Amino acid sequence: MSNSDKAIRTTYFSILTNFLLALIKWLAGFFGNSYALIADAIESTADIFSSFLVLLGLKYSKRPADQSHPYGHGRIEPLITFIVVIFLVISAFVIAKESIENIKTPHDLPEPWTLIVLAGIIIWKEISFRIVMKRSKALNSTSLKADAWHHRSDAITSVAAFIGISIALFAGEGYESADDWAALFASALILYNCYGIFRPALAEIMDENRYEELEDDVRKQSLKVNGVLLIEKCYIRKIGMLFQIDLHAVVDPNISVREGHDIAHRLKDYLIANIPNIGNVFIHIEPFDKNSKCDHSK
Repeated sequence: MSNSDKAIRTTYFSILTNFLLALIKWLAGFFGNSYALIADAIESTADIFSSFLVLLGLKYSKRPADQSHPYGHGRIEPLITFIVVIFLVISAFVIAKESIENIKTPHDLPEPWTLIVLAGIIIWKEISFRIVMKRSKALNSTSLKADAWHHRSDAITSVAAFIGISIALFAGEGYESADDWAALFASALILYNCYGIFRPALAEIMDENRYEELEDDVRKQSLKVNGVLLIEKCYIRKIGMLFQIDLHAVVDPNISVREGHDIAHRLKDYLIANIPNIGNVFIHIEPFDKNSKCDHSK
């Protein structure tokens, strides 16, 4: 099974989880008189749509390279991540707006049984976060990472709701709005997490050099290929779940063009075979001279 297929299966898991939990939260929030749970349900409902976007993006990114997209279609991943972040920001503002309105409006205390519902939701959402985050790291997927943080932000809002409802129930009359303050606090945490999701996706779009460990590995592995004397330049960009590498390999200046060409092909094949998640390697052959050196410029 390809990395794309694994990522798609993980997204189906997220969609199913978000749908079931959103339904539970809407029902529990309505019948349990808890706006914190309803706020939680709003976020989970937005998560369903964002997970569908991630799914569509992953399926699109599977398309092979063509004349119009010689590097493939992997750039759709960070673009989808930006849209997912927008969903999160909108959810946070909707929750904050409704929380403020409910703080101003007197209402009854939440039902005690809503705490049991929230405890189960918190545990399951944290498990979901860990499952999806582990898969996003294994597959180098920024959109899956964004999806994972949706689960974590959902868990955070549920924890805030649990605390708010607990205060309202145990403190009693006069503390009914603790539930709403909890939802307001959760919206702030969601906004804070948005930056952590947005920043890596922006770096991917801008081709920032953030892969020092991979670069060191590429340089070390390259020297194992017969005929490669040193690596002068090594630039790495991430496109989708794969890395594209540009190398300047230094070789003996006295060999033929054919021999230099063969060394480049051996180097490319070796790196793809021995380093995970490399999509392609573009190699420029340089002749060795006394000024040749390893370039670590970033």
